[in-house]
Amino acid sequence: MSKVSPYLLLCLMLGLLLLCEAHENEANKIRFYELKRGNLHLNFTNYGATILSVRVPDKHGKIADVVLGYDTINAYKNDTSYFGALIGRVANRIGGAKFILGGKTYKLPSNDHGNTLHGGTRGFSDVLWKVQSHKKHSHVTFTYHSFDGEQGFPGKLDVSVTYMFIGKNKLGVRMTAKPIDKATPVNLAQHTYWNLRGHNSGDILSHTVQIFASQITPVDKNLIPTGQLQSVKGTPYDFLEPKEVGSRIHKLPGLYDINYVVDKSSKVHFNKVTIVKDPVSGRKMELWSNQLGVQYYTSGMLGDTKGKDGALYHKYAGIALETQGFPDSVNHPNFPSQIVKPGEIYKHYMIYRFTAS
Repeated sequence: MSKVSPYLLLCLMLGLLLLCEAHENEANKIRFYELKRGNLHLNFTNYGATILSVRVPDKHGKIADVVLGYDTINAYKNDTSYFGALIGRVANRIGGAKFILGGKTYKLPSNDHGNTLHGGTRGFSDVLWKVQSHKKHSHVTFTYHSFDGEQGFPGKLDVSVTYMFIGKNKLGVRMTAKPIDKATPVNLAQHTYWNLRGHNSGDILSHTVQIFASQITPVDKNLIPTGQLQSVKGTPYDFLEPKEVGSRIHKLPGLYDINYVVDKSSKVHFNKVTIVKDPVSGRKMELWSNQLGVQYYTSGMLGDTKGKDGALYHKYAGIALETQGFPDSVNHPNFPSQIVKPGEIYKHYMIYRFTAS
């Protein structure tokens, strides 16, 4: 057998190295994706598996973008409002930035008054996802492999989110997570802010909201659940019948930011969670999910935020409706568990329906 020259071997090694680097650079690129069916038009990025825009018609057929967002990826990278992002490994707050699992204490990054918010300082909203599949008139699927110890959480975790059309006017969201080697808490959420009059149209205080939930999980001054359940009857949190967002907000400390316990029906897998309607445009959004809770947040912490298309977002510019498990469940044994073990699959489904009249 003839010998291969050291020069040729060096060239081959350099070529393979460059090929690997090129592949890695390609895989690490920020990309943009579009879904379009009829009058429903959406845009996404693999940065945070984020919804960038949702365009739907009003009662006169006029199309508008009804979600808050930014013009540039750099703005999303510096975002502290989580516009449109996929949140994880554990959405919402974990009290004291720690939890105990299997007799071991896991310490997490503290990024919210001594607590952990939305997965830590670099949660799933701040990573690049891979695109497994994309068909413009059908769906887009993003995947992410979370390593053992990422943001302090135990075990490797394979995560997937698919945004898909269902019929002509519905958007489905399917989130799954599979632990590989260790039990771990999982609580994913989709964090889009909605303004059905148009993202640049001002506040949402005149929107009407109906939330199909008879209880909330009350919180302390740092928005950590007390572990109790509280009836909404006779309180400003009662949205069992449609009410304007701003009708009782003055009775609260400036905003809604609370988890509702979704009323469950034993006969169906999906439960009606909420209906939101804008009286001016006539746009209506209905939401179904299989999750136990929904965080109702009226963006009371926004202030002079420069958004897309030259918009300036102020307080109450949008509504976030984040279907989820109960916040801080890992520290409340009486709350439904969010621990997922190897061999089990976490499943989170959402369906939005958009109409106008």
